[in-house]
Amino acid sequence: MSDALAPPAPAGSAVLPRLLPFVAAVFFGFLAIGLPLSVLPLHVHDGLGFGAVLVGVVVGLQSVATVLTRRHAGILSDTRGPKRAVLTGLAASALAGVCYGLSLLAPEGTGALAAILCGRVVLGFGESLFMTGALSWAIAVVGPRNAGKVMSWNGIAMYSAIAAGAPAGLAIQEAGGFGALALAASLAPLAGLAVAAAVPAVPVPGGIRMPFTAVIGLVLRPGLGLALGSAGFAVLATFAPLLFAARGWDGAGLALTAFGTAYIAVRLVAGGLPDRLGGKRVAAASLAVEAVGHLIVWSAGSPAMAVAGAAVIGLGFSLVLPALGVEAVKRVPAQNRGVALAAFVAFFDLSIAVGAPVAGTLVGSWGYSAVFLAAAGAALLSVLVTATDRRA
Repeated sequence: MSDALAPPAPAGSAVLPRLLPFVAAVFFGFLAIGLPLSVLPLHVHDGLGFGAVLVGVVVGLQSVATVLTRRHAGILSDTRGPKRAVLTGLAASALAGVCYGLSLLAPEGTGALAAILCGRVVLGFGESLFMTGALSWAIAVVGPRNAGKVMSWNGIAMYSAIAAGAPAGLAIQEAGGFGALALAASLAPLAGLAVAAAVPAVPVPGGIRMPFTAVIGLVLRPGLGLALGSAGFAVLATFAPLLFAARGWDGAGLALTAFGTAYIAVRLVAGGLPDRLGGKRVAAASLAVEAVGHLIVWSAGSPAMAVAGAAVIGLGFSLVLPALGVEAVKRVPAQNRGVALAAFVAFFDLSIAVGAPVAGTLVGSWGYSAVFLAAAGAALLSVLVTATDRRA
């Protein structure tokens, strides 16, 4: 029996109630990422006895798989419908938890590691599918004019799930062991799947679909702006704790908390600004604020000043993705929306994957504070890329 089709959003209808099922599905899907986030490095290093290099491989492999499968996720969303992409992605994310559990039955050492690596690949594929599908599906339901709200609320779901999942995963591990963590990582996306399954599908748009390379060309400028602006997030998450430790400061966790609090607050209060004022204008202003935040951290002479700078970074970075996403979405027809969103978000994935290693090369010569100066420069370069985009 085929799914019922969702009716078009009536004019003037409230947006948030129609978005809540998608936000919930993304939240449960990202719990599969957040729950093992702090547990896996400890389990691989202390439990399985592998070194730091393989710990990094385990953690980073998911992001690599996500980047490499974005194109497939976009094509599936456009041709088979975003609901199919979301349900498939959440099911794959649940399977990742099964792989973690199977590692306990595999031979110790490489056998267990292989099962975990398999889970990371499957999870990256799952995230690519359910996130791309959820964005495309929600935009189809509430209309492209509300694309900024869609991306803002999905971002809130992502970061809330990671923030809640990481400590919860450690607590589950402590209470029930790695097997309990694997079970929780499987059940969370299944809860999201149950939510998404109850939401009516949307019609698959007809029309000629552009090649993936052509779609990348259309979203390249917003994508480059996103990549440059997101590099600062990678820098903050990776090097703020090291900066605090190098200077003998306490409160490195407060810096990340300040960033996250400011980030979510802006999205709650001003998530609709890109839709009302235009993505280009909001993105340029947000990136400038982000650059100021990095400059504050770079010049900080006390931990309080560094925490304040991290909060300013959160204020600025919060609307960068939804603002530039509004510009990306309006450049492609509906039948290419899934591929466009997949290509656009891939720039964020690449920035996170590349930004920290590149910044790390600066540390040896210039110290930890230098990476924040470089991040400020990247944000200002993103302002230039965005402001000079004549298509916007």
